[in-house]
Amino acid sequence: MYFCPLVKYMIMRKRIFILMAVIVSCISLRVNAQDAMFSQFYANPLYLNPAMAGTNICPRLAFNFRDQWPSMPGTFMTFAASYDEHFDKISGGIGIQVYGDRAGEGGIINTNGVSAMYSFKVKVHKKFNLRFALEATYQGKYLNWDKLTFGDMIDPRYGFVYSTNEQQPSTTSINTVDFSAGFLGYTPHIYFGFAAKHIATLSLSNKYTPYSFLEGNASGKFYDMLKMTAHVGANFDLKRKSKKETSFGDISISPNLIYEHQMGFNYFNEGVYLNFYPFTVGAWVRHGLAYKNTIEDIYIHNTDAVIFMFGVEYNIFKLAYSYDLTISKLANATTGGSHEVSLQLMLPCPKKRQAIKDLKCPSF
Repeated sequence: MYFCPLVKYMIMRKRIFILMAVIVSCISLRVNAQDAMFSQFYANPLYLNPAMAGTNICPRLAFNFRDQWPSMPGTFMTFAASYDEHFDKISGGIGIQVYGDRAGEGGIINTNGVSAMYSFKVKVHKKFNLRFALEATYQGKYLNWDKLTFGDMIDPRYGFVYSTNEQQPSTTSINTVDFSAGFLGYTPHIYFGFAAKHIATLSLSNKYTPYSFLEGNASGKFYDMLKMTAHVGANFDLKRKSKKETSFGDISISPNLIYEHQMGFNYFNEGVYLNFYPFTVGAWVRHGLAYKNTIEDIYIHNTDAVIFMFGVEYNIFKLAYSYDLTISKLANATTGGSHEVSLQLMLPCPKKRQAIKDLKCPSF
């Protein structure tokens, strides 16, 4: 008689446990949670490295959307939009980016932020340039308490009908200001860079006290959330009709390596792009090396995903789609992989600019 309600109850409990496990393991209200990841690295250049601001010389608008693990309860949805341009009068580029992240069913944990950056260009040699950048970011995280469900809310027969006895925390939002920096070097064929995000983070909720002390971080180290990114790549023309402009049928290849470190996790991304203008295809492999702090130092290696990307260019538009095929223990059938879409608008310069070489790197 009570077999069906019992099964229903067990299914509900399982869903709750899965949801809470995803939230607890992947994100938290604390500001030092890992930053969201994008797979189309160069389609979101300011997110990769603030020194990329102005590298297109003319105005550039970029829009990015990522849906991670759509088959799991509590999927992650991340979006970003940015603008950057080089200005001769200030010998560098200006960039602005807004972003947001929604985690959990209905947006249990929400993150929103806006960044402003300036990159200063140094011409070292006729064929070698450097850019140094500073970035300031305002970010807010908010826990939507009303979206949470707990075990004491369930009736064995009717499901979620009760109010919970769990107490809402006194603080459900945290607002911070932090600062980042980066540099970029490039020649006509090779480029490399390094970015350090969250170098100094201040909480606006406690008179600009470093957030880690506000949060009671056991380690007492505010640099726990520091994110470091190193990237290097090359671009080689296999077939090109004109040196001045890109033409239909031009072929180029671009191998790349990107390393990211944050909170004891190390991510390695190796990939290659093949461009047959106006089409581009790419493939990446992402794998991680996590540090487990026990009596003995242990590193856990995990191959996370294989990433496939397809992009097309037309006039001022660049549109791309990528799919992350999960190959880790989570299994792609469980997570549903990850979908990502990007759109870039490469606008013409409003007036004649100096003869400055732009960065020749992948668009996606």
